[in-house]
Amino acid sequence: MSKEVNDGYGLALSGGAVLGAAHIGVLKAIEENNIKISSIAGTSIGAIVAALFAFGKNAQEIEEIAGAINFKSFFSISPTKLGLFSNIKISKFIHEHLGEVKIEDALIPLSIVATDIENLQKVVLTKGDIASALMASCAIPGIFSPVEIESELLVDGGLVENAPLMTLKEQGVEKTITVCLASKHTHKRPKNLIEVILNSHSCMLQMLHKEFCDTTDYIIEPDLKEFNVLKTTEIQAIMDVGHKEAKKVLANLEEKNPFDYNGVC
Repeated sequence: MSKEVNDGYGLALSGGAVLGAAHIGVLKAIEENNIKISSIAGTSIGAIVAALFAFGKNAQEIEEIAGAINFKSFFSISPTKLGLFSNIKISKFIHEHLGEVKIEDALIPLSIVATDIENLQKVVLTKGDIASALMASCAIPGIFSPVEIESELLVDGGLVENAPLMTLKEQGVEKTITVCLASKHTHKRPKNLIEVILNSHSCMLQMLHKEFCDTTDYIIEPDLKEFNVLKTTEIQAIMDVGHKEAKKVLANLEEKNPFDYNGVC
């Protein structure tokens, strides 16, 4: 391995609901290539995978956790004037697998991206209760109620930075690997309000941050257009696609030109 690989990379994991299973395949390829991850940032489902990895879960363990997930089990019917559902079950999920831990206790420095829905600014959470931070980062507006943390009303970080590359750059991380899930995804005609909101949200993600992803050292962009963002029965297939794409990008990491990508995250 080159000195660059041994020094470690920052890893940015984007949002994408069930498509986030691709991140697990990417982690598997990272482990297979003995690539050191020195810091990690995540948005929405990317933040959940990032948290599990940062607290010492390996790809196989995260795969086993994902295999037991029913995505709809994260929905708790608790309508308020700010959202249709509560995602309090994410908190229960994190407590089950990590315990009651704080972000700053992670083995790998961890950043969780959310959005302050009052001033529309990015909020990067690096300290405090990890379960609350993940609830906030995953709170898709209109579907989940916002989460209040230290007087800030927070929602899905994808509104401001779905693939949190710039969060790593702002922290001084020079070498990065970014996983984008939304850029190649296609959609079907929505059948209910939830799907209307999710399609609208995904449309926004596809239009944002081209300039950010163009600056990444390495980009992993699995082709997930055939998969449903809510169908957990497709988790294994999505992981396999993520693993296959990551192997292509990472197998000869030190030989790649880091500026050969001109796509959209």
